[in-house]
Amino acid sequence: MTDTAAPAWPRAVLFDLDGTLIDSLPDIHAALNETLASLGEPPFTPEAVARMVGGGVEVLIRRAFEALDKEIDPASAGKIAERYLAIYSARSTELTTLNAGASLTVRELQARGVRLGVVTNKPEAETHAVLSHFGLDGLMDVVVGGDAGPRKKPEPDLLILACTRLGMEPGEALFVGDSENDVEAALAAAMPVVAVRGGYSRVPVDAMGAGHVIDRLDQIGEAIDALMPAR
Repeated sequence: MTDTAAPAWPRAVLFDLDGTLIDSLPDIHAALNETLASLGEPPFTPEAVARMVGGGVEVLIRRAFEALDKEIDPASAGKIAERYLAIYSARSTELTTLNAGASLTVRELQARGVRLGVVTNKPEAETHAVLSHFGLDGLMDVVVGGDAGPRKKPEPDLLILACTRLGMEPGEALFVGDSENDVEAALAAAMPVVAVRGGYSRVPVDAMGAGHVIDRLDQIGEAIDALMPAR
């Protein structure tokens, strides 16, 4: 990725956040366990929480209570989600780290003239806070959080909204994610998608149906080269 001219494709690369750009599981795990402890519930292991991540905060809460074999109504889930967010927001970058190659990849893509964005089910304020902490927020041309209004991933709406804000068609962009929600959303939006190993998926990465699979974010260049003939 050394050419400084803006490429014909992709015009933009959009990233998922949790499990893709960042390893946020330690802070999510700690915040969820603190929330559950305040309700008199037992803690979960990091491995268990990893299987709950990906659908947004209320889905995280519902999955936690399912794992506790307890029913929870939508109103209660919403209130507990608010409690969790208050705890998580105060510590969202305490243990969170950038995934390997994230900063270099983002900066190389920007240098090539590729527009950049983040599309995540995490609320937008928390997303900006994390990106800002790692010096990436100012590099993003668009940030779409799970509270933007449209349906969350695995529905395609958030990705389509990001492309609308960028003034391009979904097929002109590439999405990079780590979970089945990411791949399903991109495919539904008719957007090429690359899956990164090592995230928080509940489905084996090679079984998701992504156009290309990589081990690290700094392999994006080879993924683009592999997908280019189909463009």
